[in-house]
Amino acid sequence: MTHPEPERHLLRARDLADTRYADPIDVGSMASAAGLSRAHFSRSFTLAFGESPGAYLLTRRLERAAALLRNTDHSVAEVCFEVGLASVGSFTTSFKRIYGRTPTQYRASNPPAATWAIVPSCLIQEYARRRNRTNREDSAAGEG
Repeated sequence: MTHPEPERHLLRARDLADTRYADPIDVGSMASAAGLSRAHFSRSFTLAFGESPGAYLLTRRLERAAALLRNTDHSVAEVCFEVGLASVGSFTTSFKRIYGRTPTQYRASNPPAATWAIVPSCLIQEYARRRNRTNREDSAAGEG
């Protein structure tokens, strides 16, 4: 099923969900951004984007949560609150429904965030270089 080209006011509401997902926004906030009543907005948004505004906002939040779980060492509770959700229990349930595992299981299936830290090759070369500490010149060069 193809959806009609979304109108500009619906795009504004979708952009609000995309950029401010961590803020305490809800369907009412999105409807206000679109300049529509909540009921009319919900119908129009669902028709234009194929999912309800609440489901769209939750999906954005869960996508960001998944990225935080992969790329940070923040606790599950911290991730939950960072993406604008208020209940760790609801977060865990929604996350498992979308990703097929709990946030803790999801994180465990990905390498720790520290393994993704990028270290410049010049630093690797400097620390990997063998040091000859037999005279002051080598020692001074290694300290500067």
